[in-house]
Amino acid sequence: MSPPPYALLVAFLAFVALQRLAELVLSARNARIVLARGAREFGREHFRWFVLIHILFPIALVAEVVFLGTRPGPWAPLWVAAWVAAQFLRLAAIRALGDRWNVRILVLPGVPLVTRGPYRWLRHPNYVAVMIESVAAPLMFGAWRTAIAFAVANALALRVRIGCENHALTAARPARTA
Repeated sequence: MSPPPYALLVAFLAFVALQRLAELVLSARNARIVLARGAREFGREHFRWFVLIHILFPIALVAEVVFLGTRPGPWAPLWVAAWVAAQFLRLAAIRALGDRWNVRILVLPGVPLVTRGPYRWLRHPNYVAVMIESVAAPLMFGAWRTAIAFAVANALALRVRIGCENHALTAARPARTA
């Protein structure tokens, strides 16, 4: 049995915390920009569920690794690769959206949908990255219980969010000219 991956777990969680803080700073900057351009917010009432998921995830991961003694298995390199791929997909989505990327649903009325970057192939690439992360990150450490719980939690929350976002984007589409 391999030694406890505590140092790797701490390094991973520190990286994710810094990444999320940087994303919140970028999101706040982008919110100021698009709100000044007339963006409207949708889905504010369900945002708290995402905050809760992001707070509980590292707690559950630490609890499973430390208290239940989970360890990385033979598939850990695959899960690391999947997690890294999800990071690249997230960054590509953020880059493609530019100042329209946000952790909230802020929609500019009359502005066409973004169709560059990963949006050429996927309607919600950032959410695909979230789902990959919710499975791959815990499984890197052998935390299969956390993987199941947070994959389900994210899927349920994203189902609500994607429905809300699709509705908001459809309502904000520019009128077609004949």
